[in-house]
Parts: sequence; structure tokens; C-alpha cells
Amino acid sequence: MGNGSTNFAFIDGNNLNLSTINRGWRVDYRKFRVYLNDKYGVKTAYCFIGFIEENVTLYSLLEKYGYQLVYKEVSRDADDNIKGNIDAELVLQAMIEFINYDKALIVTSDGDFACLVKYLMGQNKLLRVLAPARANCSRLLRKTAGAKIDFLDELKDKLQYINKEKPLKDEL
Repeated sequence: MGNGSTNFAFIDGNNLNLSTINRGWRVDYRKFRVYLNDKYGVKTAYCFIGFIEENVTLYSLLEKYGYQLVYKEVSRDADDNIKGNIDAELVLQAMIEFINYDKALIVTSDGDFACLVKYLMGQNKLLRVLAPARANCSRLLRKTAGAKIDFLDELKDKLQYINKEKPLKDEL
């Protein structure tokens, strides 16, 4: 797919991270960025994540690997759980950049993005939806994307993070 076209990825970072962790593995973000380029011709990869001060080293690594990070201020609930919903930011960035890409790859399992997927399809701008895990992918997203959906969990052997020294704590 790297035929000289300009494809952008819009990655729901929290969904990607939690979906794969819930399936028993972690994404190697360096390998994933190479995969996005090689498989889908992604020149620009936006990753939308909640900003947590303790993760600045991780953010630097992601930028080094070639991701353009878009942060959302996080809040904490009464139980001190972090909440940083990035849906609006991802949709807005996809629209801001609309004229700058030939096709968009949307990386999420979240059905809230079905409206974006539908719009991009109608404009012939959707490359694919890449859902992190088949098991927890929204039915609405599957229905909307139709045949234009791939599942990352089928690539676990190729894209899994393996740290021979010590396991990582939650990354995103």
C-alpha cells in the first residue's frame, strides 16, 4: 500500500494499549510504527493519549519511534481511576488533516468512532479500521467498517513487546 500515497493513522492510544493488555500481550510500539508504514503506507501516525506526568519518558520514546502525540488532560474519579477520553480530539484531528491525507487508518475497537468511519468511507478516504482485539471490537464499528476492518490480535507474534530484562508497567 506504500504506492506513493499519503496515508495517516489516527490511533486511540488508550484503546490500543488496554485492548491488547486485556488479551494478554503488549504492543511493541516501535515494531507497530514500522508495520503501519510497511503494511498501510502510513506517513503520519497520530496517537491520542491522556497526559500523565509520570509517563513523560514513554512519550519521548513514542515520539522517537515516529508518532505525533496528541494529549488529553486526564481527570481522576473518586476511586483515583484515570479518565482521559480522546474521542473528540481524534475526530477533530482527522477533520483538520482531511485535505492532507489520501486515506486514513483508524486504530480503535470503540464504536464511538463509527460515525467518523462512515463519513470517511462516504468520502472515499477510509483506508482501513485496525481494531486492537477482535473479541472486544464494537459491533457497530464492525458493521460500519464492513470488509475494511483488520484485527491486530492476529499479529501478536509479529508485534508483541518482549522485554527480556523485566516486564513493563502499564505504558499508556
